[in-house]
This record gives sequence, C-alpha cells and structure tokens, in this order.
Amino acid sequence: QNDGSVIRINIPPLTEDRRKELLKVCKSTGEEGKVAVRNVRRDCVDTIKKMEKNSEVGKDESLDGLDEMQKLTDKHVKEIDDIVAAKEKDIMTV
Repeated sequence: QNDGSVIRINIPPLTEDRRKELLKVCKSTGEEGKVAVRNVRRDCVDTIKKMEKNSEVGKDESLDGLDEMQKLTDKHVKEIDDIVAAKEKDIMTV
C-alpha cells in the first residue's frame, strides 16, 4: 500500500519451518562469533609466548597474561551464548 508518503508492506507471520531455519542461522552466527573470539585468544597467547621467549616479560607476567586472556575469552563466549539463547527464545515465541 502506498498513501503518498509511506509505503506499507504486509509481512505474513513466521511459519514453524521458517522459525527453525532462523534458529539454525542464529546458532551458526553465534558459533562464528565464538570461533572469532578463540582466534583472537590464540593470537594473543602466541604473542605472549613469543614475548616470554624473547625475555620481554617474565614467567609470572606471562602466566598472568595467559590467565587474563582465558578469563576474557570465557566471559565473551558466555556473553555470545546468552545472546544466542535470548534470540532463540525470541524467535520461537509466537
């Protein structure tokens, strides 16, 4: 419909099959996000190990950095899981 200044488009409600397709997309996007976070962690761990090897940081600082990196990774992976779970609930709500 077009009333001169606004175009209105009727969108039918989601079917059960379409909801399931959207859930798959949501889960795969969440998994891609978690993989990206893990790749960043891997790069940071490699950098920390190189710095330790080159004597730029000590063993204790290296371990502290690795622990902090793991905590950040866990935090962000949990955040992604929470967002995906909320979106799944939202999609499945009729």
